[in-house]
Amino acid sequence: MALALNAYKTITKVATTSPVGIYTAPTGYSGIVLLAQVANVGSQTHTITVSHQRSVSGIAVTTEIVKDFPVSANDTVSILSGKLVLEPSDILVLSGNNASNLKFIGSVLETLN
Repeated sequence: MALALNAYKTITKVATTSPVGIYTAPTGYSGIVLLAQVANVGSQTHTITVSHQRSVSGIAVTTEIVKDFPVSANDTVSILSGKLVLEPSDILVLSGNNASNLKFIGSVLETLN
């Protein structure tokens, strides 16, 4: 069976207080993050951290895209001002300071390498 040339994915996740991988670019594909937004559905300001993680020589290297970024109550923030390319096995990691009020949504285009 032939592999798809392009596939669109929607990622949704409620942030937890511990960093968790929410998307991993699959083997043979690059993941192009087209949209990454976080909504705060709570009544107080909370903070969000979104990171890129890549294994280099067996060691996880984490690069923060936003770190402890404040999201006002009942508001949404866009995490990216452009696109982010994830190479195979790269991971998008999410955490917040509240385990129920920060909701992530993202759109990813997976394209065959």
